Amino acid sequence: MTPDLKKIYGCFRADGTYLSGQLFGPGHIHDTYRIITAEEQCDDYILQRLNHHVFKDIPMLQENMERVTAHLRKKISAIEGSDIRRECLTLIPEKSTGRSWYTDENGDFWRMFIFISDHKSYERVDSHHKAYEGGRMIGRFQAMLADLPGDPLHETIPDFHNIVKRLETFHRVIQKDPAGRVSSVRAEIDEITSREEEMKIIVRLGEKGKIPMRITHNDTKFNNILFDSNDRALCIIDLDTVMPGYVHYDFGDAIRTGSNTADEDSPDISEVSMDIGIYEAYARGYLSEMTGTLNDTEKEYLAFAPRLLTYIMATRFLTDYIDGDKYYKIKYPQHNLQRNKVQIALLKSMEAQHEKMELIIKNIIG
Repeated sequence: MTPDLKKIYGCFRADGTYLSGQLFGPGHIHDTYRIITAEEQCDDYILQRLNHHVFKDIPMLQENMERVTAHLRKKISAIEGSDIRRECLTLIPEKSTGRSWYTDENGDFWRMFIFISDHKSYERVDSHHKAYEGGRMIGRFQAMLADLPGDPLHETIPDFHNIVKRLETFHRVIQKDPAGRVSSVRAEIDEITSREEEMKIIVRLGEKGKIPMRITHNDTKFNNILFDSNDRALCIIDLDTVMPGYVHYDFGDAIRTGSNTADEDSPDISEVSMDIGIYEAYARGYLSEMTGTLNDTEKEYLAFAPRLLTYIMATRFLTDYIDGDKYYKIKYPQHNLQRNKVQIALLKSMEAQHEKMELIIKNIIG
């Protein structure tokens, strides 16, 4: 049933008269609509029905977003020539309470942003320039939030990138073997278990106080960065998973998703590798913003970060396959297994190039 978008729009303190609304973008979690207003001089808006099954505490989620966007707006506004309405998400308050969300009669949660006009977004990183800009935007985001005042942000999805917890779940599912698949994936299980201890290093460094818990985006796939007409990175979006984390999570996942020469579920494993040129361009962009913020240990393990995030996803895909495909949507019975195989192939490509990756970071830092 199509929601009454005009009615919901009217519950927010927006400028402009509602003209029309339609589904917008490829989002897999929330229902996202673009609202067109009748007046040419008024903004259009993005209206979202939030998935409270994935995000269990919407007020907590929105508190994070309010704090983060307010801090970013303060920082960006201080930069000469900046355009705050296009370089940062603008939350629109609900009319009666002033909160950044609205609850309808069905118990569904809604929020609204100003629509960022004249932007472009890309599913793939197809040039070193775009990779540099993507890295720069992620670095700028982390650097601007490094001094966010107050208590730590809420964990909207607890232990999202915590490989220790992911491995505990992995072994628990193997023991239960609910779909009877364990015997057929022994080789894939061995690829995960043979690297377990090495992959816990970032969590261990955090526990020892060698690297600080910072504010990270935690979903740095390329289509979460908006570009202007000149292909300069403009704004980072999809802030639902912004929460405490290690900088390696954002840098690592950007490389994992951006540098793969094949699709995430490519049927031809021979096509899978890490493009070292894309990696270097990302790293240069990222460090152009973050070099002065990172400590020496964080810098030392940047080259390791893509391997960790690729390993995390390989573990998650295989866990879901063994569990009977309960989390990720699949298009055919062995879809999650194929995704796992692609991640392992990508991981091996990164391992083969690791010395080059380390040298690139050292050369950029100087």
